[in-house]
Amino acid sequence: MERDVAVDMLLQSFPALAAEECEELYAYLELQKFPKDATLMRQGDTGDFMGIVLEGSLAVKKETAFPGKFVLIAILEKGAMVGEIAMAEEIIRTASVVAMEDSALLILSNKNANIIFREKPALGVKMLRRILKVVGGRLQLASARLAQLL
Repeated sequence: MERDVAVDMLLQSFPALAAEECEELYAYLELQKFPKDATLMRQGDTGDFMGIVLEGSLAVKKETAFPGKFVLIAILEKGAMVGEIAMAEEIIRTASVVAMEDSALLILSNKNANIIFREKPALGVKMLRRILKVVGGRLQLASARLAQLL
């Protein structure tokens, strides 16, 4: 994966960042590839990273009360963030994420996020604002779905 492609994806995923800031952010990321059907995150595990989808698609699944049965929560595609809360704080994953096809993600570890917050606070604030917007949008969608069920 070329650096330019990754930086372009960061520009799309973090529209408030300037190109130079995306270049800065890229230095803290790691490219990871996952084959189809690979589990990237498992519900109940401690999360210590977030990802940005560069290629492929991911299924976000929530375990039900019936062992081995899942509810599909979302399908995430190119440009989507996944596991973003763990970027700021190590937490227990609330869902599992599985690659629906061969996929590539830019990974931001909790450790590197904390370095950004400490050494580049302006960049960190812009990142957090975008993540908050994404999480807020997902919460609104979940609330609307829940309201339809009740």
